[in-house]
Amino acid sequence: MIYVTRRERFSAAHRLFRDEWTDDKNLEIFDKCSYPNWHGHNYVMYVTVKGDLNPETGFVVNIKRLSKIIKEKIIVKLDHRNLNIDVDFLKGKMASTENLAIGIWEELEPTITALGIHLHCVKIEETENNFVEYFGN
Repeated sequence: MIYVTRRERFSAAHRLFRDEWTDDKNLEIFDKCSYPNWHGHNYVMYVTVKGDLNPETGFVVNIKRLSKIIKEKIIVKLDHRNLNIDVDFLKGKMASTENLAIGIWEELEPTITALGIHLHCVKIEETENNFVEYFGN
């Protein structure tokens, strides 16, 4: 089994808050991430797939094809968007990096599987100090 990772970047805004909570409670739980006027990040995303080596190509997957899938399924939906408002797969969910990683997995997994390989991990760096990794259910 060989693992191949593709890195992509996107910039997006979000706000962590619950409507049913007061501003004070949101501030207590989510700190400055709950500020009403949003905030943004320059995210770095790593999509790792795994599979067997194709003896004809020497690839697990054609990395250009993988990059195109990621851009069409994910980046166009996220880049320069508001995660709380604009992203269909986050509707009704807290716009946390954890939920973002799960949503990206769910968007990519069927297409990756159709290629005859497996999605192994979605890793998202929110800041240089904070990242989330999701390995599926």
